Amino acid sequence: MCNTHRKMRNNRGFTLIELLIALALLVILAGALYGTYFSVVAAREKGGKRIEQRRELSTTLGKLHDELSSCFFNKNNERLLFVVENQDSFGKPTSRIAFTTVAPPRVDPTPASGLTLVDYFVREQDDGQHLSLMRESRDPYLDVRVKSTAYPVIEEIEGFLVECWDGAKWVKVWDTGKVNGIPMNSFLPKQVRVTVTLKGGEEFSTIATQRLTP
Repeated sequence: MCNTHRKMRNNRGFTLIELLIALALLVILAGALYGTYFSVVAAREKGGKRIEQRRELSTTLGKLHDELSSCFFNKNNERLLFVVENQDSFGKPTSRIAFTTVAPPRVDPTPASGLTLVDYFVREQDDGQHLSLMRESRDPYLDVRVKSTAYPVIEEIEGFLVECWDGAKWVKVWDTGKVNGIPMNSFLPKQVRVTVTLKGGEEFSTIATQRLTP
């Protein structure tokens, strides 16, 4: 009789408390796996975005370096210019640089002068919290009434600083335009240093030296 009673107790299965404990452990385990999965996905997306931004940065700085190395200026021609403006946005450097450079060869028959007027500047994004580096270009000898379109080349930057070496010091302002018929700067800077600051404070720079003489 005693053996029969012991067998009945062993075969009755899990108690309600045991089931609740098992269910709680299952919920905790599922929550941990859920959190880990989405952490991995978020990290992968963040890493992909970072790689894309570095690619944009490398491409833009390389292009800007080549354009600055091929910039062209003649003090007797007002269409040819080199201008650097010192600006800031809430303490962050947001320089503007506009200059004439030799255009790359074209394969289409569209009329062109062989020169390009390039303009790099910083614009606030729609949310008002992020900055983007913009680029705009046009042929300085074609119809100036034709509006060119600016487009972003690097998204979400902290700063864009342009400095010019005049042979003795780095300056943040340069202008080959004329004031009262007299040019402020009658020659191009010896070197141009461009520094882009990304989110988080990382800085990347390039220094370009003019290869052409007018």
